[in-house]
Amino acid sequence: MANTMITRVEGQVLVLERVFNAPRELVFKVFSDGEHLKQWWGPRGWEVTVSSMDFRPGGSWHYCMKCMDKNQGDFYGMESWGKSVYEEIEAPGKIVYIDYFSDAEGQVAEGMPATTVTMTLEEIDGKTKLVSRGVYESPEALKTVLEMGMEEGITQTWDRLEEYLAAQQ
Repeated sequence: MANTMITRVEGQVLVLERVFNAPRELVFKVFSDGEHLKQWWGPRGWEVTVSSMDFRPGGSWHYCMKCMDKNQGDFYGMESWGKSVYEEIEAPGKIVYIDYFSDAEGQVAEGMPATTVTMTLEEIDGKTKLVSRGVYESPEALKTVLEMGMEEGITQTWDRLEEYLAAQQ
């Protein structure tokens, strides 16, 4: 079932798994290149309007998602800034980064939960199993982001990723 995301909460860890109908090298490529990320990152109706990436250990990706869908009511026009700081990269199988909420200058947003994400990509019969393990500082911090709708946002983001990967092959 290529389109089903499996979600598990293990204390302060959020585990997301999904199989994508694309080779591992391509999946890695679209996560490691800011121009690719701009094409599919974020939930439906949102676009990446700012993207600055330095993909290396110690580098970062600073971006802004903006809601462009008038049907999303109060979210229309809203901006959401984020910053990922890369800790470990093993092409094409692993990316470890700390994910932060940030402001337009790239300063980490105080009081917002950060997460250390370990993404592994495993090739299975020409497809890629992506496993994302997000470790939060506490179960309460994880609960905060889940209540913000993060699970639905990731599901839509990975749906968009699946569509983008299909168009790249």
